[in-house]
Amino acid sequence: MVVTSAKKPLLFIISLFPLSILAVIWFSPSSPFSEPSLSVSSPIGFADVFDVDYFIQQMNGFVKVVKELPAEIASKEPVQVDCSKRKGQFDYVESVLPSLLKHHYISLTPAMSQRRDRYPLHAKAALCQACYKALRLTKALENKGSKLLQAIPKPFLSLHLRFEPDMVAYSQCEYSGLSSSSMEAIEASRGDRKPWTGESARVWRNRGKCPLTPKETAFILQSLSIPTDTNIYLAAGDGLMELEGLTSVYTNIFTKATFLSGEEFASMHGNTKAALDYYISINSDSFVATYFGNMDKMVAAMRAFKGLFKTLLLSRRAFAEFTSQGLQGNELREALWKVHRDDFVMGRGSALPDCFCEFKL
Repeated sequence: MVVTSAKKPLLFIISLFPLSILAVIWFSPSSPFSEPSLSVSSPIGFADVFDVDYFIQQMNGFVKVVKELPAEIASKEPVQVDCSKRKGQFDYVESVLPSLLKHHYISLTPAMSQRRDRYPLHAKAALCQACYKALRLTKALENKGSKLLQAIPKPFLSLHLRFEPDMVAYSQCEYSGLSSSSMEAIEASRGDRKPWTGESARVWRNRGKCPLTPKETAFILQSLSIPTDTNIYLAAGDGLMELEGLTSVYTNIFTKATFLSGEEFASMHGNTKAALDYYISINSDSFVATYFGNMDKMVAAMRAFKGLFKTLLLSRRAFAEFTSQGLQGNELREALWKVHRDDFVMGRGSALPDCFCEFKL
């Protein structure tokens, strides 16, 4: 059984295994749209973004969900279980289940789900139901998202662009040719995360670890022959840097601030703004992501589940490798087209989840 709380964190009592005992796992789903680089001063909870009652209803039969901890364990502290990503094999059945059976009340550190091939079928079904059927934005956010969607000129492409100071600082990458204000903002966000230098920096960049700049993004979009008068909804956080590198090429750019009143925009938190971007992106005519983070995974997965396959994840690795080889101009455009051609023509991103292919929910 699992527990998470709405105001505190959402309480899941999940019976993924045929057990006759009460077992509670505590986790805190602040927001699936947050990225590791971001520090949120006033965290937004699950219930501020998603419809909790709908989630509970949809999980009925898969998972028992409650809003408060059962009285018999409410005064206890959960046993901490480290599920962070690590090198080598990690398996929830082998690493977590023994603690669950022993202590009945455990707390998991946030982690990507690994080794799904070892999940029992009923656990896979519960996972798929939670990810693709049970999540719905709150009525207020959905209404705001619907209003925003109607206002955007059609057809349109939703572009998730990540080039905020904290994002660049987190990547530990260095860039040449940025404005002095951008460089100052990045340095202010670095903290202890110093950028790679020398050969390490080249290897790091060629592994695709460095976010694409708006200018680089515009170049790749042009390489794919996406017309410069395309209507583009910019799904991006506050503080996006070097935006003129994109808007000088693609002129029909729209954002949340374009259509929401100043009062509406100012009253929203970072994660509720991201929730609107999520809503627009899963309902857009096409979706392009420059960084494969939490939101991009959710959007690509949900679009695939809904049968909306015009989804493309731009390759940072390919761009870095080609430019390090000295390719530029038309030669670089042709190389980028070849790399993205199959995904672009098929209209699919490179990372679509497999679990909904196994179950008809």
